[in-house]
Amino acid sequence: MSEPVNTFEAQQQGRPTGPLVRGYEVIIGFETHAQLSTASKIFSRASTAFGAEPNTQACAVDLALPGTLPVMNKGAVERAIKLGLALGSHIAPRSVFARKNYFYPDLPKGYQISQFEIPVVQGGAVSFFLGEEKKTVRLVRAHLEEDAGKSLHEDFIGQSGIDLNRAGTPLLEIVTEPDMRSTAEAVAYAKELHKIVTWIGICDGNMQEGSFRCDANVSVRKPGDKLGTRREIKNLNSFKFMQQAIDYEIRWQIEEIEDDRKIEQATVLFNADTGETRAMRAKEDSADYRYFPDPDLPPLVIAAEWIERVRGEMPELPRTMAERYVSAHGLSEYDAAQLTQSTALARYFDESVKAGATPKLASNWITGEIARRLNAQEIGIEAAPVSAQQLGQLVKRIADGTLPNNAARQVFDTLWTGEGSDVDAIIEAKDLKPMSDTGALDAILDEVIAKNQKNVDEYRAGKEKALNGLVGQVMKASGGKANPAQVTDLLKAKLG
Repeated sequence: MSEPVNTFEAQQQGRPTGPLVRGYEVIIGFETHAQLSTASKIFSRASTAFGAEPNTQACAVDLALPGTLPVMNKGAVERAIKLGLALGSHIAPRSVFARKNYFYPDLPKGYQISQFEIPVVQGGAVSFFLGEEKKTVRLVRAHLEEDAGKSLHEDFIGQSGIDLNRAGTPLLEIVTEPDMRSTAEAVAYAKELHKIVTWIGICDGNMQEGSFRCDANVSVRKPGDKLGTRREIKNLNSFKFMQQAIDYEIRWQIEEIEDDRKIEQATVLFNADTGETRAMRAKEDSADYRYFPDPDLPPLVIAAEWIERVRGEMPELPRTMAERYVSAHGLSEYDAAQLTQSTALARYFDESVKAGATPKLASNWITGEIARRLNAQEIGIEAAPVSAQQLGQLVKRIADGTLPNNAARQVFDTLWTGEGSDVDAIIEAKDLKPMSDTGALDAILDEVIAKNQKNVDEYRAGKEKALNGLVGQVMKASGGKANPAQVTDLLKAKLG
């Protein structure tokens, strides 16, 4: 971990509190390691491909053999610039690399090349919705560094193996202020950051392979007290485990405090099998790492022209796309944010509108019924059985009155199960067109009025809700083919 370039305490006084847990305020900050999507390592030409046999992708530089020198990977720097632009950060025109000294078997040099005093990306923020409430988490920095290797214990008895394939893999460590006040907020932040780094293509976001790893710094305090002692939960590689680990750590710290035990600063690991965190080692501070400038690497200089060139090549960012959906389609900020959770989801919405869907109706279907079914089947929008074009055709038929709302579900079910592929053909085959025989509809209205005298009397007595019951009876009697708006108008005319 790198220590932030400023202190937190003064900034946290007066900041809004979140929901209290047993009378305690929760303080959470994040450090996220995003593996950059370069083909080669940050200071060597060795491959970063995942899954190779141990120690087959570690060259002389990665192994720290005598006489080798690091050479900066331009692609890694460019990806750092992209992140800075995406998060509204300051991109330092001049930053420096430092040696972070510690001894571990999977660190061949005995130090890690990182950035400390002058990181390449400074400040910025990540905004997201928690429910329908907009939240913003401030960033301290994002700095370039190399990854270490990996210690292997499972396949060895009484000893450990060392795989140095990951040694030298390029990382961006993204550090937040301790702005989060609940587990839900922390997970929502992590998901938003994951979306951003994958959206702009600097990281594949594969958490199972270690491409996106989060460390959560957690502490608790009574409201108004100074910040409590934090413990860092390392290497959280799924959003589910992240929630479980932080929840457990919060409960554990509160119980320790209430039992008059002191919280010791520590690095902890989460055991997914037991659902518990356990201390791995005492937590180091920056002084323990003895940072000093790396004499083998000159300062990293980024010209303004380079930044502008990268800016011109950036895709439309999710926040910009969401703003466009609000202004062009009249969607709410919340709906627009939901539709820009991924490029695939945004593309699905755009293509459905292009196919004739009314934007608001398309949004309702995507964030409602489609999202529900995708979650139930644990698949992404890319695997949705209903194509964007089919949804566009379905919504178009709802909007133009060809398909009543309640009959639309039948068409959607048929599309989803693959029993039909053309909306108009399904409507015809299932005889789902709205009633066009006004005489038949008039007869149904008269029959419903005659059989529901109580609702009629209540409506005439001024109870508007009683009309809903009558409309429902007409819709049922018509097999869902009547137009609810037309039924409402006709009933009002008949009942006076």
